[in-house]
Amino acid sequence: MVNALGIDVEEWYHICGLNLPSDLSDKYESRIEDNIKRMLDVLHTLDTKATFFVLGVIAERYPDAIHKIHDAGHEIASHGYKHLEIHKQTPDMFRADLKKSMEILKSITGKPVLGYRAPDFSIVNRTLWAVDILIQEGIKYDCSIFPVRHPRYGIPAAPRVPYRLHNELIEFPVSTIRFLGENFPVAGGAYFRFLPYQWIKAAIEQLNQQGIIVNSYIHVWELDPKQPKLKIPFKRSFAHYTGLEKMQEKFEGLLADFQYAPLEKIIQDGRF
Repeated sequence: MVNALGIDVEEWYHICGLNLPSDLSDKYESRIEDNIKRMLDVLHTLDTKATFFVLGVIAERYPDAIHKIHDAGHEIASHGYKHLEIHKQTPDMFRADLKKSMEILKSITGKPVLGYRAPDFSIVNRTLWAVDILIQEGIKYDCSIFPVRHPRYGIPAAPRVPYRLHNELIEFPVSTIRFLGENFPVAGGAYFRFLPYQWIKAAIEQLNQQGIIVNSYIHVWELDPKQPKLKIPFKRSFAHYTGLEKMQEKFEGLLADFQYAPLEKIIQDGRF
């Protein structure tokens, strides 16, 4: 089975939920070009194509890096312009942020942007109004609704497999398994870094055997264990930095053990 792979393109200091400014470029060094190159090298070596969810502010500052992603045959989708959670925006602010990101990305690739992922999976019950705006602005699929119980994000009752919102927008949630009566994430982020690889592999195999396409995700900064460390509360620091040293090895194992493709291709092929 061919699974879906999404890669979030953001700086090492883009950490949600801490009331940090969304733009710290005047204070901290950029590591984005090296991190994109490292990610592209891994994908090339493992012969894998993916969807890159790119922040507009990154594309605006480093268009050549986005050209390299596009020229390598990967899909470019939107992660918004600023790395700002939706609940911190009004509908007008969100629309403007989305449109700006889409315009920048289209100006670089020459292709319309079809997909979106909100920073910190911040389409939750109180921000479902964002779905209408995504549809109105031409987004065809979204990966922002995480069907989990979490203090910052998630809609636990949301479907665990792809579905349509308002009969138009395809929602393609990050994959989970059922564990002790709850949905448990198995396909990316801190969950992927914390859990033993063999456990992750078994969970993906189980989902595929059930006919479920897995939607995995990773951030480009997760392949950068030498990144500077911000002085942030211990709980967030532990979640953000633990497991970075082994992340590239685990990610390469994932790409060697399973087939992955961009979300655009999976949707176009009607595989879900």
